Amino acid sequence: MGERGVTRRQVLAAGAAGVIVPPAGATGTLAASPLERAFLSPPAPADRTLVGAIRWDAWHTPRAGTAHGGEGGPVRAMERSLGPARYHRRLPFFARVVSQSEVSIGGYTQAIVDREIAFARAGGLDHWAFLLYEPGDVMSQGLELYLSSRRRRDMPFCVIAQANTFGQADRFRERMQRVVQLISEPGYVTVADGRPLLYLFDLSDGWLAAWGGREGARRLFYDLRAAVRATGKPDPYMVVLDFSAERGASVAAAIGADAISSYAMPGDGGVGGKPFAALRQAARDFWDACAATGMQVVPIAMAGWDRRPRVEHPVPWETWQRPGEGMDRFFELPTPAELAAHIEEAIVWTRERPAISPARTVLVYAWNEHDEGGWLRPTLGQDGRPDTSRLDALRAMRRGLERSGNR
Repeated sequence: MGERGVTRRQVLAAGAAGVIVPPAGATGTLAASPLERAFLSPPAPADRTLVGAIRWDAWHTPRAGTAHGGEGGPVRAMERSLGPARYHRRLPFFARVVSQSEVSIGGYTQAIVDREIAFARAGGLDHWAFLLYEPGDVMSQGLELYLSSRRRRDMPFCVIAQANTFGQADRFRERMQRVVQLISEPGYVTVADGRPLLYLFDLSDGWLAAWGGREGARRLFYDLRAAVRATGKPDPYMVVLDFSAERGASVAAAIGADAISSYAMPGDGGVGGKPFAALRQAARDFWDACAATGMQVVPIAMAGWDRRPRVEHPVPWETWQRPGEGMDRFFELPTPAELAAHIEEAIVWTRERPAISPARTVLVYAWNEHDEGGWLRPTLGQDGRPDTSRLDALRAMRRGLERSGNR
């Protein structure tokens, strides 16, 4: 059933007519974009290479008090960073321009997250990878609304566990239960013959030491694997995310992970300002460096890297950033066609290396890192409607690959 007793057939029929059936508790209708109407298309072939995108959910509903070092939470930092008019083209589709120097981001609602699901699926994305924060944290609102969505079956998910997801060694086994529970949720992504896909990020040397060194860490992650198997799921396919291929391989070997990748790969950061082609090359070089370690690889594709909004207006949790320092370091934003071509490269790289990339998965930075220049999510168009051009290009590229038999 759809929302409020509406059948899925009625929901799709409404989409074809150019409207979106609102979620429970909402009133009226929302005008559907052409991309959302494409939601009606048949599902993607089951055997194609998966393309997932990282979700970093700083776009939460503002809350009273201080969170992550700032009043109101990270969403207020996003409003400051994206306030100047030159950055308004990056705003998420649900934001509002107040003036040439001020924007308002009211934050997530169930209707917004449901609409994101429709955009992502219609745009050719296969799943989201949620960066985990503590339950109840403002940064967890996106995941919470996703899990409560009646439309979540249309966009599978997996998680990126950070080192502090597990905490100190004496609490690791207790805190890992949240990861086990999420892996048990319906719609959790599986790869390599049904294994749950689990990304692991920020496993620093300090954390490895806190977990009892390499041997102690390996025992703890063995217990995590065993706990997942105890639920009836296969052994999780664990992927270490590190900005260094060599260090990622070392950490993966220490804890018994299966593959390596990165959260992002900005190369030299775009010293002097560089074209997107240079960022594409940095990503390709990283894929090859990962493969050279002998580890299995999930290639990271970059939707962009331009942190100048954060450089002008530093965010509270980046205490090292001085205002204005580094404005000359950026990559030009890609055209939709350039971005789609880069993701296609990653798909082809994966398909041509089945022994190195048996998971047949590509990870994209990112769904919603708008202030750092990496996004697939529709932005606020000049006409006030969602700009879906990046997802339109991704969808067209994937359809082209399917027609050619190169999935």
